[in-house]
Amino acid sequence: MSQGGTAEVVVQATQLNKEYLRGQQRVIALKNVDFIAHKGQFIALMGPSGSGKSTLLHLIAAMDRPTSGQLSVLGEDPFGFSERQLARWRNAHVGFIFQAFNLIPVLSALENVELPLKLTRLSPRQRREHAMTALDLVGLSDRMDHVPRQLSGGQEQRVAIARAIVTDPDLLLADEPTGNLDAQSAAEVLTLLQRLHKEFHKTVLLVTHDPDAAAFASSMHHLSKGHMD
Repeated sequence: MSQGGTAEVVVQATQLNKEYLRGQQRVIALKNVDFIAHKGQFIALMGPSGSGKSTLLHLIAAMDRPTSGQLSVLGEDPFGFSERQLARWRNAHVGFIFQAFNLIPVLSALENVELPLKLTRLSPRQRREHAMTALDLVGLSDRMDHVPRQLSGGQEQRVAIARAIVTDPDLLLADEPTGNLDAQSAAEVLTLLQRLHKEFHKTVLLVTHDPDAAAFASSMHHLSKGHMD
């Protein structure tokens, strides 16, 4: 908490717009979106497919650029960085969890989790220790030598979460993280995100169209056709 009793602003979007060209057609993904996330919040971004929620998450992660408007993330304008600076900033401060897991098939769970640490100055031994700690946190210390095809979908997503948290980022962004999972695995993943929020005070933004998944968050915002309520 900052002085004056108000939580630190982690994400602030002001009149954010994003347009794409699809062939000759202009597609408006986000329209004049205002959004604030404070440190330690667990926010669900809800809406149907095509509502703009994943676009917003990608902008916050600086994986895409807005057409217009302002976006501050952790007090920085990420779009003012060079590509190299941006990669290091993102690696240090933002953990991204994808629906499709995005694990490297030929690497073990431990090696997949270690990947973000290759951009740090940690020694190989330190990288391994950090990765083992992250895998233990997600309940997979007994699977660290398994490659993705030897894991269930739920286990793969937990490896992906371990990879997202191994650098101890300030912000966790989860884009439909349960979209490819059965109900039990989905509940385990969402419980894990909730634990990271409550016990480790992580700021979590969860994109979902599932009300059951959104119920794990402490607050919700809805998007529809690029507009936020």
